[in-house]
Amino acid sequence: MDTRAIHDLIQSGLPDAKITVEGADGVHFEALVVSPSFAGKLPLARHRMVYATLGEHMGNAIHALSLRTLTPEESSRA
Repeated sequence: MDTRAIHDLIQSGLPDAKITVEGADGVHFEALVVSPSFAGKLPLARHRMVYATLGEHMGNAIHALSLRTLTPEESSRA
């Protein structure tokens, strides 16, 4: 699994998102996902939305994924 594949999986499930994925070792990754779909949702619900886009890859091809999930408004303040 590489960063582009993870990006594309998340993008397919959250088409309105802006996504940055990093991870040089091929099993541990970090992702920043900015989406208006996160508005009004708690962090756990946001993470579940992202994990749902990755399906069976989580825990298999993707050993670890650190997530930062923001709405566009939160991103512009950061």
